[in-house]
Amino acid sequence: MRDKETEVEIIRLLKAGPEFTSGQRLSSRLGISRTAIWKHIEALRGLGYRIEASPSKGYMLLGPGPFNGVEVASTLKTESFGREIRFFEEIDSTNKKAFELARAGAAEGTVVMAESQTGGKGRIGRRWESPAGVNIYLSIILRPPVAPQNAHGLTFLAAVATAEAISGFCPVKPVVKWPNDILLDGGKAAGILLEMDAEPDRVHFVVAGIGINVNATKEMFPEYIRNTATSIREKAGSEIDRTALCERLLTGMETWYKVYLSRGFSPVLEEWKRYFGFNGKPVKVTSFDNIIKGRCIGVDDSGALILEKDSGEVVKVLSGDVEAA
Repeated sequence: MRDKETEVEIIRLLKAGPEFTSGQRLSSRLGISRTAIWKHIEALRGLGYRIEASPSKGYMLLGPGPFNGVEVASTLKTESFGREIRFFEEIDSTNKKAFELARAGAAEGTVVMAESQTGGKGRIGRRWESPAGVNIYLSIILRPPVAPQNAHGLTFLAAVATAEAISGFCPVKPVVKWPNDILLDGGKAAGILLEMDAEPDRVHFVVAGIGINVNATKEMFPEYIRNTATSIREKAGSEIDRTALCERLLTGMETWYKVYLSRGFSPVLEEWKRYFGFNGKPVKVTSFDNIIKGRCIGVDDSGALILEKDSGEVVKVLSGDVEAA
């Protein structure tokens, strides 16, 4: 058992036990010496955990844990998603790091998380603003056995899992903006960016990057997005437990990934439609220098956006940035 796995198990045992958990019990359960237990306890304290030690009673966890990879992993019951979490206090981009790890052979389900990003990535080369200590920035490595042309379904999958996770913490129903932004009362609360490494006939891996504005307040957003961005806290009126939200997100990602692999894209798309909020509305789609305006009449079986122009012509849109017209 690696050090991080041992520390995750110690936190789980301290959470599950009585007020104090003896060093002997930890030692027996984990198959390591009491001296090794003490060293791991010290490492956990270094990560921000408050752990009381008593020579006669053992160890007791005080208060809620910090937000980090060990804490998130200790809450998970997933099979593979989040079983390996690389956590950084600051990083340029979780997607960039996950891409590097995937190329080096990291297992499917490996997660890269950070408290802040200096170069967070958004769609179409945009920047994802990533202040420290308030939001969720993570990327998941996927290795789906699908053809590259079918991998776009993973974008819809990630949007469903993200919307479902947010629903558990916010009184306002999340709305998906095609294909992968999550809105709350019209303000952007989350975004998804998928990056793929593939050959013409096979996918090597996909990195699914997800950013969620959790506890950011309006004043924290840069002026250029202050009127278009929002957070769960802004809508819920109170601080959100980021660890609990991560657990819901990663559990949902694994659940829907299994559905996608076993039953295909159709059930994912049907669930996605439950959160889609632009049917029947006038929209403008910008794709590079091309702008298309029309009334949204839904999506087809492949997930392409269908618009009806003022002329009555019906067009299919495969990519672009959508906004209300």
